[in-house]
Amino acid sequence: MTPDKKADFSGVSANVDTTAEKVEKADFSGVSASVDTTAEKVGEQTYTVVKGDTLSGIAKQFYGKAGKWNAIFDANRDQLDDPDRIQPGQVLKIPVLDD
Repeated sequence: MTPDKKADFSGVSANVDTTAEKVEKADFSGVSASVDTTAEKVGEQTYTVVKGDTLSGIAKQFYGKAGKWNAIFDANRDQLDDPDRIQPGQVLKIPVLDD
């Protein structure tokens, strides 16, 4: 997929049948669920810088850790020479990090 594409769920459909008796209520006490990120499947994201943004703030927003700012800086070397000089309106690539 290209970086601008989002996952396409337009062809997804669902059908639910019940095995519970109509008089009884379904017991979901043993049900658990987990969600894995789709970031690897969707690919790189972009972010448009707004006034007051810093690379560490953007990194915290996307990665949960401000210390990952250098990944964003490295991915945008084509338009950034100094990590302290990002400008409102710049569209930065936000790379998917390898854990």
